[in-house]
Amino acid sequence: MTNETQLESGHGRKNNQKLKPYLVLQYLLKYTDEDNVASASDIIGFLEDCGIYAERRSIYRDIEDINRIMWLLENESSIDEAEAALAADDTEKLVQYDKSRKGFFVRQPRFDLDDIRILAECVYSAKFISQGQAERLVDVITEFVSVHQADKIKQNSFLTDRVKTNNKQVLNNISRINEAISTKKHTPEQISFKYLKCSINNVNEQLERRNGNRYIVSPYKLLINEGNYYLLAFESRSQKIKTYRVDRMKDVQLMGAAREGADAFAAVDIEAYAQRTFSMFGGETQRVTIHFVNPLLDTVVDRFGTANVIYGKVDENHFSINTKVNVSEQFFSWLCGFGKRAKLVSPAPVVEEFKQFLDKIRNLYQ
Repeated sequence: MTNETQLESGHGRKNNQKLKPYLVLQYLLKYTDEDNVASASDIIGFLEDCGIYAERRSIYRDIEDINRIMWLLENESSIDEAEAALAADDTEKLVQYDKSRKGFFVRQPRFDLDDIRILAECVYSAKFISQGQAERLVDVITEFVSVHQADKIKQNSFLTDRVKTNNKQVLNNISRINEAISTKKHTPEQISFKYLKCSINNVNEQLERRNGNRYIVSPYKLLINEGNYYLLAFESRSQKIKTYRVDRMKDVQLMGAAREGADAFAAVDIEAYAQRTFSMFGGETQRVTIHFVNPLLDTVVDRFGTANVIYGKVDENHFSINTKVNVSEQFFSWLCGFGKRAKLVSPAPVVEEFKQFLDKIRNLYQ
């Protein structure tokens, strides 16, 4: 009997020896994938660093046990069923052996690598998450892949420069808002918060609106649009449903008072509201008709959708839409972005208001 066998079989057993199969699995999960393998010697070296001694044959036994147990757990079967399934099909094993590279690797479990990459990219692209929080969340997500795959995901995702919030309270804000909205433990309640704005004196530091006086609203729904997180809430003072940027909130607190505005929120068509409101804040809601050149059809459908929007053919080169928008300078600015490719047709008062908007801009250059 070898010294190693003695250590594993009883006399002279080292502390933590029973952890060996678990450590072998964790090592393989972290450092191997279909492009990167680990030899038995690599695994033995890792275990020695952990203060656990092993021989090559015991590594093979551990991996056999790992494969049986993982198949058993994934398929809710018995040991005998697991052994029979693995004997019939090697590809069912979680830990595979590559004869050409003489090493073990973990096959991709349950999820696809592209799934993890997309999740990481979503985190990086979210403007409402600070850079530090994004890095931490991506570290969590990439725990499901090997370190080699994680490095590639992080390097590729960082290639695109994005504007990120400096507000580190965002995730806490979201948690508090969800708590206030929840109906599982209590009646939904109002929240209060301070609302921030940028200052030209220091664009990296946001100032409190209303001289720091708190906003009090009844929260109803969280929405994500173009990388930003918004709260849809009822404001008692104006008796209106309004949107607030979650990354501009500070010190969100639950008020304990019952939520108000249920009838106002029930009357809101969320999809239509989002389509006409985001990027066109404020202003009175009115139905307008606009003519566009045909190549802009996809852009317009992306902006307004198809529900409650009337599309029509004007001529061979143009189409029209009739839809509700929030008539405001933001809406007019959006329309200006198309130049000669778009024309506001009706109603006449809105067309006149748009002309005045254009005159104001023209006057700046006279």
